[in-house]
Amino acid sequence: MSEQHPTLELARELISRRSVTPEDAGCQPLMAKRLAALGFDIETMVFEDTTNMWARRNTSGPVFCFAGHTDVVPPGDAKDWHTDPFVPTDKDDVLYGRGAADMKGSLAAMVVATERFVKKHPEHHGSIAFLITSDEEGPFINGTVRVVETLEARNEKITWCLVGEPSSTNYAGDVVKYGRRGSMTGYLTIEGVQGHVAYPHLARNPVHLAAPAIAELATEMWDEGNAAFPPTSFQIVDVQAGTGATNVVPGRMKVTFNLRFSTESTAQGLQQRILAILDKHELVYSMDWILNGEPFLTEQGPLVDATKAAVTDVIGTPPELSTAGGTSDGRFIAPTGAQVIELGPVNASIHKVNEHVSHQDLITLTDMYERILERMLVPTPTSERA
Repeated sequence: MSEQHPTLELARELISRRSVTPEDAGCQPLMAKRLAALGFDIETMVFEDTTNMWARRNTSGPVFCFAGHTDVVPPGDAKDWHTDPFVPTDKDDVLYGRGAADMKGSLAAMVVATERFVKKHPEHHGSIAFLITSDEEGPFINGTVRVVETLEARNEKITWCLVGEPSSTNYAGDVVKYGRRGSMTGYLTIEGVQGHVAYPHLARNPVHLAAPAIAELATEMWDEGNAAFPPTSFQIVDVQAGTGATNVVPGRMKVTFNLRFSTESTAQGLQQRILAILDKHELVYSMDWILNGEPFLTEQGPLVDATKAAVTDVIGTPPELSTAGGTSDGRFIAPTGAQVIELGPVNASIHKVNEHVSHQDLITLTDMYERILERMLVPTPTSERA
């Protein structure tokens, strides 16, 4: 019966642990115990409130790394759920629970696929690693980025990385992410002069002053994108002004916006263009920036080729390669020179109430992960490695 599949059993164990970000709630020790039994060296890295695990089997290169997170977003009001979000529940061949799709199901598939692979290929080429954090759903300060910094400081390199984020749209493996857009947030404050609405000549309304500049920013063509990425997008996400009174001209306006940008643009270049538009409109303003991540793209090569072949082996059709969606921890790993792809279950229910994943998707995902390991770490006369 599918319900007794080892991936589903481990996924249930992980879901039952209330690991709301940045808590790990014992998920990593559960995984570590099984990996240690396969000969992995386990290293726990705790930074501030975040628990991370770096596990590695063998010391030689190349290094194939599974990356993921044990933390989940808060479930919201449990009354909105059909079942307790932290009591894994199976119904009609679907597993329900917070983290089922994002991404405890993927973690379970990674571990079981690795167990099967090592049993068949104990003398495999190179190394297998796991980079697991409890800070992906939070501020992403003390998680993967800190582990990568630690690895880089000791010149320990990841060659290929598979992130288990839920990449699929209709069924496991129909979409593989091979890059992500960059993300940058701007916090703009426009200064005016507060006053009485009956005496506008004694005030300077920052909303009126900023409107033409904001309109220009919203309609600017930042780039045309390329074959892998859509054009860069500028979106205003919050606007604040006013005192709450209907007879007061506000003295200050705050605008928050986000850019999702392609490899055709740079963060610095976008900042310069935005400031030039604001200056052209002679605004008195201040600006703060947060760069959430640079864009990255894994070109066609060993990892992309192996992933496409493995998915095709398992489900009979090749996946669509995509860069759509939000950011992932792949943005911290790719700058080290690693090839990075994302392959996980269907993402339709992530961060929602009644989050779920089909039994078949987790079984299929396990098979895909095992096939990728075989294609990357079992030498064949025709294999080509990075």
